[in-house]
Amino acid sequence: MLKAMLWDNDGVLVDTEKLYFEACRDELAAQGIEINEADFVATFLKTSGGIKAFVGHLDEAEFAALRTRRNERYSALLQRGVEPITGVRETLAALHGKVRMGIVTSCRGDHFEMIHASTGLLSYFDFVLVREDYEASKPEPESYLVAMERNGLAADECLVVEDSERGLQAAVAAGLRCVVIPQGLTEQSDFSRAFAVLNDINELAPLVFALILEDA
Repeated sequence: MLKAMLWDNDGVLVDTEKLYFEACRDELAAQGIEINEADFVATFLKTSGGIKAFVGHLDEAEFAALRTRRNERYSALLQRGVEPITGVRETLAALHGKVRMGIVTSCRGDHFEMIHASTGLLSYFDFVLVREDYEASKPEPESYLVAMERNGLAADECLVVEDSERGLQAAVAAGLRCVVIPQGLTEQSDFSRAFAVLNDINELAPLVFALILEDA
């Protein structure tokens, strides 16, 4: 029986992945390293390689400084304001109260707070897990396993909403059904293991209501 929906944040609720790409690209360019969107997708959205995959030549202190600059750049971009993806607010309103809803994100807590400072979306959710709440990031399943354990949920009671290949891998590894809604940078990924792949978020509520009726 469907009792809860576990939502990714970046690329599902808000279109922030392009801003993160911009911050990474700019800081790597300052090191003389050029990356394009395909590089970003392969290292950040399909795996958890991250910025370190491009700067293996740096020592620990230099890498820490680079990562700090990247995070500061990303923070500055977020503080300009972030809007929810079109259709998200209406979908959350339609689903609110029908099932429990939580956010399970790889986003750092401080960035998450910046993102949602003015979105008005958090009132729809019952719980949130950010990057500091677990050890191993997606595509490892730990974030979803922790979310279920903390909230007394079984895998067959949950439905995950993701946009990226690494998010899908994390959900599947945790034994969860995962609906994927590709967005921008993630559109060309492999979603063959998804429970469903939707064209946009407006298709999500009807699918969820059908699952609820199926279980009734």
